[in-house]
Amino acid sequence: MNKPMKRIAIPEEDGMLFEHFGHTRQFAVYSASTDLIESEEVLVAPPHEPGRLPLFLSEQGITDVIAGGIGDRAIALLQSIDIQVTAGVAVRPVRELAQDYLHGDLAGGRNRCDH
Repeated sequence: MNKPMKRIAIPEEDGMLFEHFGHTRQFAVYSASTDLIESEEVLVAPPHEPGRLPLFLSEQGITDVIAGGIGDRAIALLQSIDIQVTAGVAVRPVRELAQDYLHGDLAGGRNRCDH
């Protein structure tokens, strides 16, 4: 039985995690049905507007989000549409974050966003 496809979105700038989810210009997106990345792409984020990013990511088939700082409202909206959120992640190369996540080796930390 095949595992369902995961599509992991990570706010990204210059190959690194961009710390403020709501103000990112783009997302690195990694697709995988196992613990190996099968494809990657970059999605240009829509202009910042409260509540827009969760809907946008859902429309792109995203199943998981990895973020440094992300607002509580964004987390609640993402979770309400069945997108898993790992917040409080330290800035590192986005591909490494995705690989660690797929291997079960990525833990969130203190969310660095206070709204």
